[in-house]
Amino acid sequence: MSYSFSELDFLKPELGAEYTGSGTHFAVYSAHAEQMDLCLFSEDGKKELDRLPLPKREGDIWSGYIAGIKPGTVYGYRASGPYDPQNGHRFNPNKLLLDPYAKQVVGDLKWDDALFGYTIGEDDLSFDDRDSAPFTVKSVVQDPDFDWDGDQAIRRPWTETIIYEAHVRGMTMTHPKVPDRLRGTFLGMCSDPIIDHLTKLGVSAVELLPIQFFPNDRYLEEKGLTNYWGYQTLGFFAPQSRYMSTDKITEIKTMVRKFHAVGIEVIMDVVYNHTAEGSEKGPTLSFRGLDNASYYILSPDDPRHTFDTTGTGNTLNVANPMVMRMVLDSLRYWVGVMHIDGFRFDLASTLGRQELEFDRQGIFFSAIRQDPILAGVKLIAEPWDVGEGGYQVGGFPHPFREWNDKFRDDVRRFWKGDGGMASELAERVVGSAMQFNHSDRGVTSSVNLLSAHDGFTLLDTVSYNDKHNEANGEDNADGHSDNHSDNMGVEGATDEAGINDARLRRRRNMMATLMLSQGLPMILAGDEIGNSQGGNNNAYCQDNEIGWIDWGGLDDPFLTFCQRMVAFRKAHPELRQERFLTGKTAEDGRIEIAWYKPDGNFMDDGAWNDPELRVLTVYISRSVDAPDTEKMDGLFMIFNAGGDCEVKLPSVNGIKKWQRVVDTGADDPFEILEPKNPLIVYRESIAAFAPKGATEPPKNATQAERWHWFNFGRRKK
Repeated sequence: MSYSFSELDFLKPELGAEYTGSGTHFAVYSAHAEQMDLCLFSEDGKKELDRLPLPKREGDIWSGYIAGIKPGTVYGYRASGPYDPQNGHRFNPNKLLLDPYAKQVVGDLKWDDALFGYTIGEDDLSFDDRDSAPFTVKSVVQDPDFDWDGDQAIRRPWTETIIYEAHVRGMTMTHPKVPDRLRGTFLGMCSDPIIDHLTKLGVSAVELLPIQFFPNDRYLEEKGLTNYWGYQTLGFFAPQSRYMSTDKITEIKTMVRKFHAVGIEVIMDVVYNHTAEGSEKGPTLSFRGLDNASYYILSPDDPRHTFDTTGTGNTLNVANPMVMRMVLDSLRYWVGVMHIDGFRFDLASTLGRQELEFDRQGIFFSAIRQDPILAGVKLIAEPWDVGEGGYQVGGFPHPFREWNDKFRDDVRRFWKGDGGMASELAERVVGSAMQFNHSDRGVTSSVNLLSAHDGFTLLDTVSYNDKHNEANGEDNADGHSDNHSDNMGVEGATDEAGINDARLRRRRNMMATLMLSQGLPMILAGDEIGNSQGGNNNAYCQDNEIGWIDWGGLDDPFLTFCQRMVAFRKAHPELRQERFLTGKTAEDGRIEIAWYKPDGNFMDDGAWNDPELRVLTVYISRSVDAPDTEKMDGLFMIFNAGGDCEVKLPSVNGIKKWQRVVDTGADDPFEILEPKNPLIVYRESIAAFAPKGATEPPKNATQAERWHWFNFGRRKK
């Protein structure tokens, strides 16, 4: 069938391929192209059926409308223009290009030299005239209709949020109860066994590693490896095709709807700082061929070369208004059409660069803050990149929250027994005020984590002194070497009961620290069941048993401990406040926070600066500046990284009698006991105390929260 553009063509405001019900409108941006051809393919994507120049250009947007083009139509673009690499232009009409706004991507990228705009074996100034269509992926026209069955965004307050970072394949590939046909897919991710696990754990949001379309990397394929994590996005609007069990993108909508039905929000890890096309020596798959000089930041000294602040070869040019529009349109699409609840921005410092330097008032942040759709969703920054001045923890504007690697490092060092860490841990326990208490930011600005996808798992943190990344094929040179880890006597797994008991206690202490700290806690998937990656702290290419969660720990007592610590946090609003506790005193004499030495006296400069101090004690109550809308009885907490020690319980805010509600050193960590005063605190343990009688869930707790509390938050009688 032969197609032609309608003479009644009109310019729709949307970019991409928009199905109207009777035809499809195509539109793509390129400021420097001289001709833009729409290529239509057979359903299997193997045969090019037609090639039609887009008839209209207005404001650097090329467009055209074709009646009769329906959802399922496979297409791509070819862009003609100057091939002048020394001035940043790399147009080559022999290369089929993916639509930047493609809602679905089909086919597999088959690595071949024809995918490159220059001739492999020669320098990048050469020109390659081979057709790339047989080897590249294609775009698909989509029908946006879907029955959401009344689904609405949850918009849970930050103070009630507990994040669970997970990988779609890693979470589902080995779970014994996930059906084989659903493993590694969106439908497997929302299958009953996974949802049951997450609801019992008590998390409120899943943060999924990249699920936008990304290809495999050539150098990984040549080594027999895979781009597992997915931080090489090529399609910012399309879900990753390998995560679908069919060819229907509605599967991701089904996943979101099922998570929402049980009160779990879905946060996407997104990569808008670079693309999968790499440096100027990379392939021509989409953006490079459409308009290299517009989509990418080029070297100010030599525009032949890309400017790289991401370590991947290129940097997306969000300072260009149309590239910025693409990023914002993508975010709005995932919120409006896919019902996504939030985003975690990979290497977010790159997005804030103006004239190559980070600017917290930059146009990207300003655009999001004024956007009526995006301003209300959860926004989380990975606050660094590899460029100069890229480390910006605490430097992002409201409403962004930020991953706090200082929390991870200081908690690990304190429990490892490093000297001088008591004052550092104190800073982390109260929300890292030095980094975040400015510009009217709240204490939930800090995303506290013990581990994440990049780095050691929690179990590996207490099982390995050194990384073991040999399987990555880089001679163990990749990944961080300074992990603040401690194998506690044996490198790796062991049958020695004493070492395993010590490792369990330290994991308890670290997880309890996470749940007892102000800020926003994030758990790495699998940490709650003792998942190990065998010491690999950079499993980006391990789509196998190394990277997948081992579900053999479902009966591990540590899982029950984690469930009960999450419930404990939910039951105590003192631990999840909006405002920083700065030491203010209310008019009635009530104090919001106080630090004590073990003898019961207040901490002083000598104690804070004592490098041998291994025990930290603190009382917390409701912030003096917070409205009195939720009952807070107060908590007294002891963090002891040393040996057994005597601690005196304070009389504070009228509280004279305490009861122990958590003790990580006890056989039953949640047995409620009335302690002696002073009391002996076990070596390397955390003990928490509530005023006597304050052991019930909050009066305004939901039915689900009360169920969780009575099942996991206290010792069942």
